[in-house]
Amino acid sequence: MMKLISSWIYQTLLGWKHKGVFPKEIRKYVIIVYPHTSWRDFPMGLLIKYMTGIQPFYIGKKSLFQGGFGWFFRYLGGIPVDRTKNQKVVDQIVAKFNSKQDFIFALSPEGTRKKVKKWKTGFYYIAKEANVPIVRVALDYGLKEIRILAPYFAKGDLEEDMKNLQMNFKETKGYHPDFS
Repeated sequence: MMKLISSWIYQTLLGWKHKGVFPKEIRKYVIIVYPHTSWRDFPMGLLIKYMTGIQPFYIGKKSLFQGGFGWFFRYLGGIPVDRTKNQKVVDQIVAKFNSKQDFIFALSPEGTRKKVKKWKTGFYYIAKEANVPIVRVALDYGLKEIRILAPYFAKGDLEEDMKNLQMNFKETKGYHPDFS
């Protein structure tokens, strides 16, 4: 039922298109979604989650999980993170990958909704240390389209891998294009 409702909202009501599929044969991977420029990206991610049937986990600032809505974010796969201290988040997420048969982890490579000059590298080190591929997802508000690209296996050269990962997003426009 959620698949039908999500598809109807995504395609009919909002007029978005969907290209590509999440890998069915791979049971563990990191998803990077670019660009992350608005709070609206989260509901779009939920629509994709329910349309495709994947069950990704994600991290969010600890304050989101406090108060009345904390249970809701946990229910949706959220893992709270205290960003004020060095919490070794990469190690924690790698441990989750290593302890589960199926684990999909999604995040934004920018680490914020603001314009950044350089992506954070946590997702890269998570994928590399957990020995899992990176699935790139373009959230393109300009074309009203989500593009799911083929899994990318990091080669071990951070600079070269980042260049290869970023080239797929050159023309992608976020909700706030100036932040893309």
